[in-house]
Parts: sequence; structure tokens; C-alpha cells
Amino acid sequence: MGELEPERQFHRLLLDNLARLRRYARVLERNAAHADDLVQDTLESAWRNWRQWRPGSDIRPWLFGIMHNRHVDHVRRNRPPCELSGEEWTQLAVPPAHERELRLRDLDRAISRLPEEQREVLLLVVVEEMRYQDAAKTLGLAVGTVMSRLHRGRERLRQLMVEYGGAEP
Repeated sequence: MGELEPERQFHRLLLDNLARLRRYARVLERNAAHADDLVQDTLESAWRNWRQWRPGSDIRPWLFGIMHNRHVDHVRRNRPPCELSGEEWTQLAVPPAHERELRLRDLDRAISRLPEEQREVLLLVVVEEMRYQDAAKTLGLAVGTVMSRLHRGRERLRQLMVEYGGAEP
């Protein structure tokens, strides 16, 4: 039973993080079908290599690292990114009131205008609440680089949100 326990724990954690993976994939890929493919690729790779995960450690950096690498592979194939439609964004969020829907639309536009490296760090640290060290490991960067990109991304996002609606995120 000692061998089955880590595997069961892994499977439970994989399922527990499925919604996070889907959300991050949607933002990275900007297209629902491509995002679903990215999640599928990530899950297949994680499932095949589950023994590489260290039981007891936070599984998120490992899973997001796999997803990041898969996304980079997709980008290298020169497939142009697509923007999420308003309907797709609302599927990711709690059904918003009209004002909130408009702010989400503005936020989506602003996030899509960020350089990809800032957008990735911002989403991992702010949305997924990863520690700087875990985001750095996920993206294969130094912690200082993560902090710098996060700072620049937040500042640019603030500027864009003021341009769109006069309010900061």
C-alpha cells in the first residue's frame, strides 16, 4: 500500500488543480479549443511522469511548469494567439453584474496588451497565488527576474486600466 498512497495523493491533487490549469491555459492560449488541448497535453505529461513529483511538495509549480513548457512549444510552432471572446471570459468568472462585466472586459484587453513574459508572471503570482520562488521555478527564471517582470507588469496594467476606464484594477 505504500506505493499506492503517493499515486492516490497525486491523482487527487491533479483533480484538485484541474480548474486552475484550465483557467491558466485559457489565458495563455487565448482560444478555448487550444487551451483545452494544452490542458490535455499537460495532464498526459503529468500522468506519464507522476513519479517525478515529490510527494508532500506543492504540486502547482510542477504542473504549471509542464504547462508553461507545452505552451512555449506551441508558440514556437508560430500559431498566432487568439483573444478570448467576452462569452469565454464570463465562463471563467462568476457571473458578473454589468459594471463588473465591463471591468473584466477592460482587464482582459489590458492583460492581452502586456508582453507575454509579464503576463505569465502576473497570472502565476497574482491569479494563482504562487510564491515568487515557485513561479521562478515554473518559468525557468531567477527570482529577481520574476519580481522585476511582476513589477513592470503591474505598473503597465495599472496604466492600461486607467486608459480604458479611468480606474485602476
